[in-house]
Amino acid sequence: MSETVAGPRVGPPLHGDEVATLRAYLDYQRDTLRLKCSGLTQAQLAQEHPPTSLTLAGLMKHLALVDYHWFVVIYTGGQLPSPFDEVDFDADPEWEFRTARDDSPETLRALFDECVAAADRVLDDALAKGGLEQPSVAKSRREPESTFSLRWILLHLIEEYARHNGHADLIRESIDGQAGD
Repeated sequence: MSETVAGPRVGPPLHGDEVATLRAYLDYQRDTLRLKCSGLTQAQLAQEHPPTSLTLAGLMKHLALVDYHWFVVIYTGGQLPSPFDEVDFDADPEWEFRTARDDSPETLRALFDECVAAADRVLDDALAKGGLEQPSVAKSRREPESTFSLRWILLHLIEEYARHNGHADLIRESIDGQAGD
């Protein structure tokens, strides 16, 4: 078990129902990102790993946005919170990656935790009202007549975090040698 700023990172259950397993995998991936970003200064979080301009700060702000966007905006039809609600993402699609280097570690962590908490409230409410097949309010851009199931959103978020946690692992190792987990 690894420690995060929030406490121990607990792995998913070896024997659990579908909902418990999916939620545990999502929480594990969220905690992995927290672990990769923990204990670093603002300058370290803003450090790039060439040839990419990706930073740990950018990944944290991006995943805060993605988590909130899928559960609150796509699933319920809600609106983005500040500071995301003021951004023209068509004009500046990399806004969260570009601006994160100006945010303190405390600001980034608070934004991430607030977005995750809002997403979890939606997920808790949705699961209390029904199962994983519940449809989103928003429709797919790929299939305009189709919505997303809650199961699809959960799996997509796990995939999104896992992919970016691979990036975070490489970036963190380049900063201070911490690798793995």
